[in-house]
Amino acid sequence: MQVLIVLTSHSELGNTGHKTGFWVEEFAAPYYVLADAGAEITLASPKGGQPPIDPKSELAEFQTADTNRFKRDEALQQKLAHTVKLNEVSADDYDAVFYPGGHGPLWDLAGDPSSIALIETFYKQHKPVAFVCHAPAALVKVKAPNGEPLVKGKEVTGFSNTEEEAVQLTNVVPFLLEDELKKLGGIYSKGNDWHPYALKDGLLITGQNPASSAEVAKILIETLA
Repeated sequence: MQVLIVLTSHSELGNTGHKTGFWVEEFAAPYYVLADAGAEITLASPKGGQPPIDPKSELAEFQTADTNRFKRDEALQQKLAHTVKLNEVSADDYDAVFYPGGHGPLWDLAGDPSSIALIETFYKQHKPVAFVCHAPAALVKVKAPNGEPLVKGKEVTGFSNTEEEAVQLTNVVPFLLEDELKKLGGIYSKGNDWHPYALKDGLLITGQNPASSAEVAKILIETLA
């Protein structure tokens, strides 16, 4: 089982002067679910090398068993520091792809040509594509084989407007993910804020927030099985 994990390379939180990137839990939890199930995992990002970690995701209140495991895992930290460039990976080499969130993907992965082409290829090859929290932003320009938005008519979730309001970034982000998915014709739904909520519609798997990360990875494994 070969799985590709695609992380953001974007570190600036709009014009706030604050930093963003990927959310640690949304990487660590799925990584260990997949690795413990026997998956061989490759890490990639648009720029390659060390992807930026959202500093807020390293605060004490956001730590979990998985993030603590990651902090002790020097081998994984080394692997993370040397992600391959996204334009150098081929969907042919993998069985599935997983996108962790954090706010970074709203800026880079949403419009990254290599990422868009990669997701479209995975989908055409009948391989599952999975996204959590803000990572469904990577779907906004992805087309289905029929030329329509990939999310059109599909059950999807992602970071909700109410959660964005709660973190006070509604006016900072380039777009509200919930609104964008609905605009594209996605059948958007959500669970309670900050609680696990994940959906599968065929090959498309999405999770609402950090708490949904492990659940999305588990659905991905079931889909591959």
